Amino acid sequence: MLNMSGITEPKEGVMSEPVGMTTDYASSTGDPEPYLRAIAEAGFGSIHWCHQWNTDFIYGEAETRQIARWLSEFGLALNDLHGSAGKEKSWSSEVEYARRAGVELVRNRIDMARRLACDVVIMHYPAEPDEPAERQPYWDRFRKTMDELRPCAAESGVRIAIENGVFGTIEKMLSLYGPDYLGLCYDSGHGNCIPDGLDRLDGIKDRLIALHLDDNDGTGDQHRLIFSGTVDWQRLAGIIAASGYDKPVMTMEVVTKNEGIDDEGEFLRRALETGRRFASMVEAERESPGPAS
Repeated sequence: MLNMSGITEPKEGVMSEPVGMTTDYASSTGDPEPYLRAIAEAGFGSIHWCHQWNTDFIYGEAETRQIARWLSEFGLALNDLHGSAGKEKSWSSEVEYARRAGVELVRNRIDMARRLACDVVIMHYPAEPDEPAERQPYWDRFRKTMDELRPCAAESGVRIAIENGVFGTIEKMLSLYGPDYLGLCYDSGHGNCIPDGLDRLDGIKDRLIALHLDDNDGTGDQHRLIFSGTVDWQRLAGIIAASGYDKPVMTMEVVTKNEGIDDEGEFLRRALETGRRFASMVEAERESPGPAS
């Protein structure tokens, strides 16, 4: 329901399902209402907001209020929100006015998360450049951007989660800011495309605050259903169980285009089924006295 200030208050019990579904499973632009409805009808209780995740789109007051109404109508909670690193408004841009515009874009998503009762905004940031002369300016920009965003994030009760790309870069980022502000989003598909993805996650698992659960065959970022590729789901379950991730819901970021399932409802039902299966593996690992990984 909505309170008097227009902020979403999740209905009691909507987070009982252990996995949430990404809103962009078929498209990341356009009217999100049909996807929200279908996600709810499939049995999910929460979502990962991934519409406009890579555009310069600014959510206005009317749009955020309408999303809040839809979440209330469909009985959905917002587990996490994928912010946009922007195209022309880019928070990592070497061009100062474009960087500042990118900061405003991220502030827009942080405020949207607050309004929709969400406490994590997931972001991409480019890897540290190979050219030595470019490295110091790169880190100067990163720190300037993060310092500018910090007051807004703190006031909103929102943390930023950097999604895994090059782990060396992410490890340094996490060393610069504490867990009260900056954490890790682990995308299992991204991690599966490098030889040591799970090893690197294991080393910083205490900073894990968001998840993108999806599968692939190791050759590319395919966002397929859990258990359809080569991700070591048993080991990942053990790492998550021993990590800093403490939410009752985990996010799936899976899409229809690589599954060959024409029926949208059937795709969502399979997603929920496989997500529940993985969630039970994580719970079993939490209850097990054995090693985490």
